[in-house]
Amino acid sequence: MFRPLSIFIGTRYTRAKRRNRFVSFISMTSMIGLALGVLAMIVVLSVMNGFQREMSSRILGMVPHATIVGVNPIDDWKPVAAAAMKNPQVTAAVPFTEMEGMLSYKGTMQPIQVSGVDPALEGQVSIVAKHIVQGSLEALKPGEFGVVIGEITARRFRLNVGDKITLIVPEVSNAPGGITPRMQRLNVVGVFKVGAELDGTMALIHMADAAQMQHWEPNQVQSVRLAVKDLYAAPQVSSDIATGLGAAYKADDWTHTQGSLFSAMKMEKTMIGLLLLMIVAVAAFNIIATLIMVVNDKGADIAILRTIGATPREIMAIFMVQGTVIGIVGTLIGGVLGVIAALNVSAMVGWIERVSGQHIFSSDVYFVSNLPSELQGADVALICTAGFVMSFLATVYPAWRAAKIEPATALRYS
Repeated sequence: MFRPLSIFIGTRYTRAKRRNRFVSFISMTSMIGLALGVLAMIVVLSVMNGFQREMSSRILGMVPHATIVGVNPIDDWKPVAAAAMKNPQVTAAVPFTEMEGMLSYKGTMQPIQVSGVDPALEGQVSIVAKHIVQGSLEALKPGEFGVVIGEITARRFRLNVGDKITLIVPEVSNAPGGITPRMQRLNVVGVFKVGAELDGTMALIHMADAAQMQHWEPNQVQSVRLAVKDLYAAPQVSSDIATGLGAAYKADDWTHTQGSLFSAMKMEKTMIGLLLLMIVAVAAFNIIATLIMVVNDKGADIAILRTIGATPREIMAIFMVQGTVIGIVGTLIGGVLGVIAALNVSAMVGWIERVSGQHIFSSDVYFVSNLPSELQGADVALICTAGFVMSFLATVYPAWRAAKIEPATALRYS
């Protein structure tokens, strides 16, 4: 079958056993380095995707996707919820009141964000009921001032179900300072553990108790909490609903409360990807060194080809083909191994833990008990494309040098 001269000779140079074994070694090293770089990028970015997925499901499963907040306390939340449910993006709408305060226990204090909820409806918008490790969410009864706290808070104060703790919240008054602290004794009725920072910063009480602490009517709430299908549509969805309800309502969403965290995670993934790309770049530099040595080794061959009529462009193409083949093979090997490793990294870590007897990911330290991984096709395509492009660019300078070799000079010193 007919093949262009440059492809025929370039592929033969790639397969042939060279007189200079050191050149062969460097060529193989370049291929292995490129494969390892691609493999590392795929595995690490897949693990970061897995951690981001876990964080998203846990944090955004606890905090509101969006809220419709009343300028004044909402007397009847059901019409607001009914209006919100007309939007096709909204999957649930429940009453919600939020307060900030301090928890105090035996002289120790910590800031806390208190959510007033309806235990019977909270499961529609939150995963907290699935992560209760002590007590139950249903134990929150109106008028009993029960509280469900996070595992970190319980551990910090050494609290168990049945213990008492004091909640301090600011209260507007006619005193000279304008604000006085209001203290309320709460009975711990449950402990949740979602494995995130919220375990130490969040607590839940009944919405009627939250209303009483704010001196509202028992049925009054601060807002209506929404769960939406598309998290990234939450700002627009909540804004549309609030606008339709009138000036007495305003919208809020998760991008205001948790947006900086997810922006930081996205930036971290980008920076780590760029750092790992340096491994691929080093392998590409090895391709440059390999081809320069091949050009020096094949000076006589180049001169003969030029003498029998090969053009500088054809000479250049020969060595670009050789370097590109190294890059393609290395990238494909790394891509295939990277995909296999990313899909099985949890099992691999589990095997290492069993063999070594050490727990790498303890649920007592990390919010996960195994290494999460989420392989994304876009990441694999981008990484492999970067490997191909960098390998191709690495061939340009050595190939250009080969094309500039003068036949007479090369034959004289060969």
